Amino acid sequence: MSEARLQIPDQEIAQQVWEQLMHVYDPEIGVDLVNLGLIYALEVKEGQVRVEMSLTTPGCPMSDTMPEAVERAISMLPGVRSVRADLVWEPRWDPEMMSEQAKRELGFF
Repeated sequence: MSEARLQIPDQEIAQQVWEQLMHVYDPEIGVDLVNLGLIYALEVKEGQVRVEMSLTTPGCPMSDTMPEAVERAISMLPGVRSVRADLVWEPRWDPEMMSEQAKRELGFF
């Protein structure tokens, strides 16, 4: 496949990345990272994707593997040239950051 055919607009890549991240689940909670509110920022520039994400607690045993899982999931999308998932702790995650769907799934209502 030629390189020209892989030049997908950054906005389209960003939309696909958000959709892909909805298939990356927190293994302990069983809810995807987007609905948990753990994806803080997403930037796409010329096919280079940067994600700022957090975890539910700083001592989470998944802190080594979750950014790698995010990078793996995104890297398989067409048009993505590189991916970097940065783990950040500010702002500190709070259950209020979850979507209504996640709150329902976890019995917050």
